[in-house]
Amino acid sequence: MHLRKIFFSLALFLTPAVAFAHPGHHESGLLAGLSHPLLGLDHLLAMFAVGLWAAQQRGAARWALPLTFVASMLLGGLLGFEGLSFNYIEGGITASVLAFGLLVAVAIRLPMIIALSLTALFALTHGVAHGLELPELASPASYALGFVLATAALHAAGYGLVRLLPQAAAGVIRVLGALAAAGGAWMLVG
Repeated sequence: MHLRKIFFSLALFLTPAVAFAHPGHHESGLLAGLSHPLLGLDHLLAMFAVGLWAAQQRGAARWALPLTFVASMLLGGLLGFEGLSFNYIEGGITASVLAFGLLVAVAIRLPMIIALSLTALFALTHGVAHGLELPELASPASYALGFVLATAALHAAGYGLVRLLPQAAAGVIRVLGALAAAGGAWMLVG
């Protein structure tokens, strides 16, 4: 029964993201920053998967992966605020959904330098996208605070789900990773 409640809660949490890809942002910097990762399915799936993947790791990787993601995303946000753009930002974000989903699905533990580099690279694309979508009239600092808080919450949700479920439910986490990967593949094709 407890597992069913978790899945229903997760489904309700993800439902708004299915309905909205990147809706119009609020004029408030904080609200816009909070809503961007939560209402963009690509961002939501990737950031949730980072939390899942981090919880599957051992030792320092458990905190280093989410911390690297947030720090790199913030750097990317600063670059995006300054107008830096590059080709294939959306492709990089979508590829991150596929990659993080696959990493969770196979429960792989990469060498730390590779895991952190991959995480940083994908987080940079998310950050640039956040920075480029800074709403007019919004404070960059409050917008950045919003997307950092939302990202950390998504990481914590993924991490917490893995830690709450019994070890016997490891397959459930892998299925969630496979579903995220399938979503990323669908977004790449679409």
